[in-house]
Amino acid sequence: MHILLIFFQGGMGGLAQFLPIVLVIGVFYFLLIRPQQKRQKQLQETISSLKIGDRVVTTGGVVGVITAVRDTSFYIRSADKSILEIARSAVAGIEEQEKQAG
Repeated sequence: MHILLIFFQGGMGGLAQFLPIVLVIGVFYFLLIRPQQKRQKQLQETISSLKIGDRVVTTGGVVGVITAVRDTSFYIRSADKSILEIARSAVAGIEEQEKQAG
């Protein structure tokens, strides 16, 4: 009986040592990881709904108007005569959203 009592006391001490680590991981998940996943999902929905005429900002900072939509890319006009093909993953957002955030 005495051996079982020592075993459980040691087990509870080990559990108590891992409890702060588990709490820190939980806080990081709810404060950092989960909101980032929500933003990423919202951006993916925005990218899938883009159409010709929308003004977008790329991750590289290029601002342009969509002139053609492809399966994996967009063609944008960034100046009077320059047409760029950009990957869908390079879109950082719609320009109007960027102005409201700033």
